[in-house]
Amino acid sequence: MNLLARREHSFQELINKLKKRFSDHPDLLMQELRNLKEEGLQSDSRLVESFVRSRINKGQGPIKISADLRNRGISDAGIENGIQSAEVDWISLIEQVAARKFGDVEVEDLREKGRRARFLQQRGFSFEQISKVLD
Repeated sequence: MNLLARREHSFQELINKLKKRFSDHPDLLMQELRNLKEEGLQSDSRLVESFVRSRINKGQGPIKISADLRNRGISDAGIENGIQSAEVDWISLIEQVAARKFGDVEVEDLREKGRRARFLQQRGFSFEQISKVLD
């Protein structure tokens, strides 16, 4: 309960964290985690929803968000549903991120275009999204 009081955790995250502390009672641990899930105190879908929204607000793209959720033990279907339900205009978001970082200065040469593309790629945007903004 203390872990869930601080922030949302995926079911897999809770298993990993609690196995370290309570390795001698794995059956009891799994039963308690199932109870938390049944009572609605732990929800992977709620985690995905809040995680996606917070990362979008930080200017991160769908590739990075997906990778971070995958690392937290969320299924590919859950990730896909969470990103689609956010209903984000990724092109608009990438334009905002680029404007914050680079201002309204136009791309002058290929070197600068490459630098901007690498920055946006590190933020988790796809090549197609980046090329639409930089072209």
